[in-house]
Amino acid sequence: MAGGLTTIGGAAPWVDGEPVFAALDLGTNSCRLLMAAQAPGGFRVVDSFSRVVGLGAGLDGEGRLSDEVMARALLALRVCAGRLGRWRVRAVRAVATEACRRATNGRAFLMRVQSETGLRFEIITAREEAELALESCGPLLSPTGRRALLFDIGGGSTELAWVRLDGASAGGVGRVPELIGYTSIPVGVVSLAERHGAARFTAAGYDAMVDELRGAVAAFEGVHRIRAEMRRGGVQLLGTSGTVTTLAGVALRLARYRRTAVDGTVLTLEAADAALATLRALGQEGLHGHPCVGPERVPFVLPGCALFQAIRDMWPLPEILVADRGLREGLLLRLIRDAAAVHPVQLRGAMPAAAVGG
Repeated sequence: MAGGLTTIGGAAPWVDGEPVFAALDLGTNSCRLLMAAQAPGGFRVVDSFSRVVGLGAGLDGEGRLSDEVMARALLALRVCAGRLGRWRVRAVRAVATEACRRATNGRAFLMRVQSETGLRFEIITAREEAELALESCGPLLSPTGRRALLFDIGGGSTELAWVRLDGASAGGVGRVPELIGYTSIPVGVVSLAERHGAARFTAAGYDAMVDELRGAVAAFEGVHRIRAEMRRGGVQLLGTSGTVTTLAGVALRLARYRRTAVDGTVLTLEAADAALATLRALGQEGLHGHPCVGPERVPFVLPGCALFQAIRDMWPLPEILVADRGLREGLLLRLIRDAAAVHPVQLRGAMPAAAVGG
């Protein structure tokens, strides 16, 4: 097994006539597994797992992963290994992001993971994170647009991707979104929550978080002049993260969070601002009881809102497109497409960068 990619068995494993693929994402806050089989126009999820592990807790101060967070992550990864063992999976790609990129013992921890679970991870770059998010979210973008700004608010970093939509077509089939600029801001919901502590639940603390982020956002604007492109028209704003999907759930007044109701929805700026105001007014106790938040995410909701606020203030587009998809879905699309190139007879053609099924 090399480079985070595993092939299991010599023959193609099938579920209802299609092979199963798996994507495993070890992030700064969560460990997530997604398993799927190819389906017409997308893929069908056959199994999934997600657990908050807080891998990046204390990283800002110590510069390394603590014994506690590594033990917690290993427990979740053993569950993932067990889930994978229940299926005959053709290929697995396991990736780690910001926490393992930054931690002095990040690579040593992943070697320990391989030794204890058999899972081999690769640490991907921030650029590849942006590319994978674009691969999975791109089909949601309007074909009439010229440009798109994609943002992904993570646990340890926030990715901004500036995308061209009006470039040349790929093989005459249609336009492929092209990444023309990106940045990774080394601030996410975990690091922001730790820096601001209990103050993040106060009005002054929230404003301080937003102020901290304005400079980083302004730097990206200074390079790409996105506001000038906005005045020309045809620019879309697309968000993929727990923060933006939570805002959508609040804006839609969902009794409980439902991915199918959120993925692909379009929020007006007014609706997003109202959802922000609702979450800020709830306070810590109210956030615990909100059906679209959940107890594990309470510490990170307002830091995420502050990150969104800084982005929204810099680029106040009238609508925000919401995606409940991202890195894992992008990984699966690539695995399926690559397998189609190697085994064109076994798969029903190359996987289009189309909607994600399931």
